[in-house]
Amino acid sequence: MYAVIRDRGAQYRVEEGMTLDVALMEAEPGEQVTLNEVLMVGGTDDVKFGAPLVANVSVIAEVVGEARGEKIVVFKYKRKKRYRRRTGHRQDYTRLQIREIRA
Repeated sequence: MYAVIRDRGAQYRVEEGMTLDVALMEAEPGEQVTLNEVLMVGGTDDVKFGAPLVANVSVIAEVVGEARGEKIVVFKYKRKKRYRRRTGHRQDYTRLQIREIRA
């Protein structure tokens, strides 16, 4: 069984047992999180689409910890003016382990 969920503007396809990185949440490792915005639920034969959400379906996930993404280099440059700026950014993520899809 799989589901498509929405978490703060991003959509993810999840299955039971998989690990998922989402935008940083204020949750402690070991804590359970309920994701209620389920857009679609699919299984072997039956597929349910929401309008916009599927009723009475939620995804239970456990917080594994926090992680950081790859470093992105931001380089600003203006020719003929000797202007160069090099900065970087690393996004913070919360790693979730999907435990159950309640339908």
